[in-house]
Amino acid sequence: MSGVVKIEINESAETLKELLKKAKTPQEKERVQTLYWLKTKTITTVKQIAIILGRNRVTVQKWLHKYRSGGLNHLLEPKTNLGGRPSSIPGSVIDKLKEELQKPEGFQSYGEIQQWLTSCFDINVPYRTVHQLVRSKLKSKLKVPRPQHIKQNVESRENFKKTIRTYRTENSLLQ
Repeated sequence: MSGVVKIEINESAETLKELLKKAKTPQEKERVQTLYWLKTKTITTVKQIAIILGRNRVTVQKWLHKYRSGGLNHLLEPKTNLGGRPSSIPGSVIDKLKEELQKPEGFQSYGEIQQWLTSCFDINVPYRTVHQLVRSKLKSKLKVPRPQHIKQNVESRENFKKTIRTYRTENSLLQ
């Protein structure tokens, strides 16, 4: 009969059912489900499996080829190549940058980090890359104090701090 899958499934239906319950990812579940349907003969063609799972027929055939060539472990192993471009800054340099960001003096600007990368490691990266690395990946902030005016009087600032504390404590007692 045309379209019927000819495959020898070594695992029992009970084993496949247990694996189906223990599947951690949707991909695992779909693949084990395919084997279970074929083992119990509830579905016999690749086309039917593809329609029910919402996958392409060729995808289901690739799964079955994987199972034939390497067994269940080969079918369920996760993808190793997740794609993407390799990082322009090596991991060892990122570790050193993380150490530098932990120091109390730190960096004043992302431009300063760019210069540090260029002078110490001969790595030229755009400002945006540095900003994204520091803020998103390393979850760090620059050690920049709040701006203070040049003409600011230090004594009046200290007096203000003292009076505001007493004002706050008095108001909290009234409430």
